[in-house]
Amino acid sequence: MLTTVPIGTKSISQYEEIVGGELINRLKEVAYELANAKILHLSSTAFGGGVAELLYTLVPLTRDLGLDVDWKIIYGSDDFFTCTKLFHNALQGMDLILTKDMVDIYNRQNDYNADMFQGRYDFVMVHDPQPAAILKMLEARGRRSGKWIWRCHIDLTDANMAVWEFLKPYLDIYDAAIFTMPQYVKEDLFVKNVKIVAPTIDPLSPKNMEIELKDVESVLARYSIDPVKPIITQVSRFDPWKDPLGVIDAFRIAKKKIPEIQLLMIASMATDDPEGWHYYEKTSRHAAGDKDIHLLSNFEGVGNLEVNAFQRASDIVVQKSIREGFGLVVSEALWKEKPVIGGNVGGIPIQIIDGRNGYLIDTVDECADRIMTLLTNKNATANMGAAGKEHVRKNFLSPRQLVDYLELFAGLAA
Repeated sequence: MLTTVPIGTKSISQYEEIVGGELINRLKEVAYELANAKILHLSSTAFGGGVAELLYTLVPLTRDLGLDVDWKIIYGSDDFFTCTKLFHNALQGMDLILTKDMVDIYNRQNDYNADMFQGRYDFVMVHDPQPAAILKMLEARGRRSGKWIWRCHIDLTDANMAVWEFLKPYLDIYDAAIFTMPQYVKEDLFVKNVKIVAPTIDPLSPKNMEIELKDVESVLARYSIDPVKPIITQVSRFDPWKDPLGVIDAFRIAKKKIPEIQLLMIASMATDDPEGWHYYEKTSRHAAGDKDIHLLSNFEGVGNLEVNAFQRASDIVVQKSIREGFGLVVSEALWKEKPVIGGNVGGIPIQIIDGRNGYLIDTVDECADRIMTLLTNKNATANMGAAGKEHVRKNFLSPRQLVDYLELFAGLAA
């Protein structure tokens, strides 16, 4: 049996003051249409990364609307997660020679998880490539039931064709697919029902809720961060696509002009990302013992509340991605009224309105220049922060994404 993820409870009514009554009423209407439906979310991990964060909010909110919903995670060996991380990078454009061993590892693990799959559901949403082949394996066993939706959180714009063509037959048999942006949809995908849904953040989660100044100061003191000196923060996995080395380079350029600045690089080391440790070590070497560069993760006790405090204490938040499916951390920072400097890639330009709530950049030098611009113009920083929070309120909060999902389910049922 696949592992069920234990979750807490949430009340949709608590969000009404934030997102407005009209959206909450629409949620209740669609939930009523789906009464008695059984829903399953299937993913590779319950810890680390945006998918898990989304589901820890969306699943309990769906339950609060009266629907029967589960979240399960697949079993994965170390070689399986190494393989799927390579697939992930290849689908975002990295070169990769697809080998027979990779194919065998992927198929064998998905076949095993198909054996472990139990229960009948009206709707199954499968997140990303790791569990994507389970449907094909169930179909071969004559055990397919309900409507299956593949939720792709990855930027497929420049996908490695060998990996895409390997995965495509597993995806073509889905009833629907969800992508973050229209340009991520591959033209040769045979799925008829395609929906574009941007991810969202939970404004009431420990990572995003309002916290008192004394709690922020307590977190800074615990990690020896000076609250008086300017703080620049990037919250991301240690991953080549997040360009942590480039962030350090931009910080060093800016530090020549503003020597008192500090850099926080915060990550959650995920169970399905064995490459993360390698890149953490590479980033640590690049930091070269600089006392003003702090590399922090869950292994130093950094959880959601600490991330919240670090973002609120920051003068600027950076997300210098080279590739990015969406980048939820951008909306997290904007919600806390912080200007964000982000790579002009993936879903980041949807969130950052260049010059209004932050800046879009392409190079290390541009990143450094924008850091210096913001740190020397406090009025612009404050105005950008206010604009950023309102942009997120209108577009990137959890109830809106839940409406999109439930409307898709209702359409498939009809």
